[in-house]
Amino acid sequence: MESVSSLEEWRRWCEAVRRSGRTVGLVPTMGALHAGHSSLVRAAVDAGDAVVMSIFVNPRQFEDVGDLSSYPSTPEEDATVAEASGVDLLVRPSLRQMWPRYPEPTPTTVRVSGVSEPFEGEARPGHFDGVASVVAKLLTVTGPCRLYMGEKDFQQVAVVRQFVDDLGFAVDVRACPTVRDEDGLALSSRNRRLSAPGRVRALALSRVLQILARDEWTPGAVRQHLRSVLSEADLPLEYAEVVRPDTLEPWPDGSEGVGRILVAVRVDGVRLIDNGPVILVKGA
Repeated sequence: MESVSSLEEWRRWCEAVRRSGRTVGLVPTMGALHAGHSSLVRAAVDAGDAVVMSIFVNPRQFEDVGDLSSYPSTPEEDATVAEASGVDLLVRPSLRQMWPRYPEPTPTTVRVSGVSEPFEGEARPGHFDGVASVVAKLLTVTGPCRLYMGEKDFQQVAVVRQFVDDLGFAVDVRACPTVRDEDGLALSSRNRRLSAPGRVRALALSRVLQILARDEWTPGAVRQHLRSVLSEADLPLEYAEVVRPDTLEPWPDGSEGVGRILVAVRVDGVRLIDNGPVILVKGA
């Protein structure tokens, strides 16, 4: 595995890969790597890509300075995980290279309306502007590639798909299934901040998604069941909704199809998000 830090080295490496006839697979991360990140790398390896993994904690997507400062950093462990997973090039760009003016505002921002506005967009103002802007820069440096992202951050994938399509990036966005721990909790770099009792409470989140995925429901029944189960588990709820997977608009009553459940709760001060599919019917 090669490691670089400069944008120009990164760009040249990707150009050389494409000249050789191979495709580039990009796995963007903020470090604190876990099995979910490894699964994205394996998907790229299985597709025959030369795999680039970026590690950059992007300050522009944190509206809470405390959340940014407490974000876990495990550089040595990350390098070990990346190499074992099959990464060919590990990129750790500096803050100065990515955002030369920081902490001053960056004049250019990629903003996606519609899919970025509800849910995480409402709870974390400016978050998706930061996400879209940094991913656009990663893609600009990488060039034509396949981009691998986890479905755990379902709304984030929708935002990236939108701007990639709108702006004509030569990028194939590939969403990979959420990876879960043995107890069912969706893997997240923030999980390590949960207490043992908090983690037990948090399991109600994945359990209710599993239950809802096993049967057919009306949209109203999905919403009612979500709120009931999470309330009983004493999980402070930020949102729980069933939506159209492409637009993230609330699924209308009286319409059938496969919707997506989006949920966010807080446990031990840690914000957890999860999602899953559900088959929706009109009802009696």
